[in-house]
Amino acid sequence: MRATQRRRPPSRNLLSAIDPDRLRQLATSVSYVGSVEHKDTPSFAGRPPRPRPDATLCDRALADSRDQLTAWLRTAIAKGAIGGPWEGEFPRYAWYKTGNTVYETRLVNRVQGTYKGYGLLPDEWPKDIETYYE
Repeated sequence: MRATQRRRPPSRNLLSAIDPDRLRQLATSVSYVGSVEHKDTPSFAGRPPRPRPDATLCDRALADSRDQLTAWLRTAIAKGAIGGPWEGEFPRYAWYKTGNTVYETRLVNRVQGTYKGYGLLPDEWPKDIETYYE
């Protein structure tokens, strides 16, 4: 059974003052696994796609781009474009900006350091995200 709409929206506040060496090391241990909840076409995320009605759909051009998406995730973490809270060794959120799109990734496994992601609308972007991608 799906939870009702009682959850608070995610905090899109960037964390600050994280040691750059720690971020670079952390970036090497994460990976992108995706989610069938954000897909409307078959992809590396497994199983047939099952998009949630309230989920942002992934760009179909990225359906077979696990390596590229993992690279984007690692870049975001290495740059410090992350948000809390921390879950184990990993931040709950990381953001990557490419062109006029910001992708939010969310931790799905705190032991393995795996994330899923989705695009954000401009009014959902974390404040000052552009400064990480100048």
